[in-house]
Amino acid sequence: MASSISLRLPDELKALLAAQAEAEGKSLRDYIVEALAEKAARVKRMQEYEAEDQAALQEYERTGIAYSMEDVHEYFIAIAAGRRPARPKPIKR
Repeated sequence: MASSISLRLPDELKALLAAQAEAEGKSLRDYIVEALAEKAARVKRMQEYEAEDQAALQEYERTGIAYSMEDVHEYFIAIAAGRRPARPKPIKR
């Protein structure tokens, strides 16, 4: 179900958005709805990343187990190069 909202935009912003919408072949309304949906999804992803970061930090503080940044970097570089490297070994502080 969709609901309405009334929104006053500064003339300059409305003109910019209208030009961008036209360049993409969209109505101003559709362009604004899409932009708001993208922003909401980005904020949600950031909140999820922050929650994962917090959980990882708590796990590290609890166990003291981590991975060397150099080992992780080499691991991902090898994967990007198409190799199948061994997983990095955890280290304890």
